[in-house]
Amino acid sequence: MKILVPVKRVIDYNVKPRVKPDGSGVDLADVKMSMNPFDEIAVEEAIRLKEQGVAEEVIVVSIGVRQAQETLRTALAMGADRAILVVAADDVHQTTEPLAIAKILAAVAAEQGAGLVIAGKQAIDSDMGATGQMLAALLGWGQATFASKIAIAGGRATVTREVDGGLQTIDVALPAVITTDLRLNEPRYASLPNIMKAKKKPLEEKTAADYGVDPAPRLEILATREPQGRAAGVRLASVDELVGKLKEIGVV
Repeated sequence: MKILVPVKRVIDYNVKPRVKPDGSGVDLADVKMSMNPFDEIAVEEAIRLKEQGVAEEVIVVSIGVRQAQETLRTALAMGADRAILVVAADDVHQTTEPLAIAKILAAVAAEQGAGLVIAGKQAIDSDMGATGQMLAALLGWGQATFASKIAIAGGRATVTREVDGGLQTIDVALPAVITTDLRLNEPRYASLPNIMKAKKKPLEEKTAADYGVDPAPRLEILATREPQGRAAGVRLASVDELVGKLKEIGVV
């Protein structure tokens, strides 16, 4: 079985994003970029499944700008077998929306004969969390989202997922799409020898047009602004005063 893992190039989670002076978006100039943390977890899980003998090949794919090659090389250094870069934008500030990404991924999955797609549940830049679900719908596959544990046997995947009320375990037939939550695993660090080996692993470059998909955005960002600072606290003298204040601001 082949496992396909989508990975996204995002602002490093340790970096505080800056809004452009004109409010048109987030400034990405000279900003450290890295792999989306949820995608790192997906890559790690795919590699573990290969080490268990469940999969024969792990293919990573990134859709966006050419600079995403660095992100793919990181995944290859972790242990993925080969990579596909689908160039869908020339400007790093242009966002490829979830539907276009899902359409491209569906075409890639069919082209590569993937039996399982493991993706991060969301990207930390847009936080849309919609690509995995859209992909499952386009492929007509079952899906298991927010996975905190995955076990595969007999052509089926048993997935434990975190929900508001606790843990839910579902059984889904393969092929399927699984999205990963934070507690699924701890991604490995790429060793120096593996980083060197990753430079020789195959990385194929394609375009969105190769898959018949128009990546032009359908949403328009009207304005981007910094979040408001937290207001100073207020010291109250009594419970009655507290209740009055809560009523005043509409909490009770």
